[in-house]
Amino acid sequence: MDKIDRKIINLLQKNARASLKELSKECFISSPAIAARINKLERNGIITGYHTSVNMEKINFHVKAFIQVQLEPRQKQEFYPYIQQIPNVIECNCVTGDYSEIMEVVFPSTTDLDNFINNIQQRFGKTSTQIVFSTSVDHRGVKLAPAQDTVSSEKE
Repeated sequence: MDKIDRKIINLLQKNARASLKELSKECFISSPAIAARINKLERNGIITGYHTSVNMEKINFHVKAFIQVQLEPRQKQEFYPYIQQIPNVIECNCVTGDYSEIMEVVFPSTTDLDNFINNIQQRFGKTSTQIVFSTSVDHRGVKLAPAQDTVSSEKE
């Protein structure tokens, strides 16, 4: 990846709907060149998708929480397919520490959250839950620094 690829990624992380024309103007290369670079970044698995950010409160999901789950290794083969089919689970990660999984979830109410936690506890065991009061930094991309152009010089 060169500095143009990094700039394209930064711009798309800010606005995934930016047009090729807009990206072209910002990167000082043609629209077809931008399209080719984006296709290459997708093929190489660097760009993995384009997403819409939604205000969960506006669609009546008023409770966000992080739930840690203590799983035995043998439980993972049942837990993963189960949790993948729950639409309220925004993200789930296998982590180090006393709890092996941590999930970010959203629910319309604390009653719905409580029902979900009870189900998890009955099926898989111990949990620890933190309900979010406010979010100071929303999900965001990582800003890539421009690549350093390296020039190899041979000594004569």
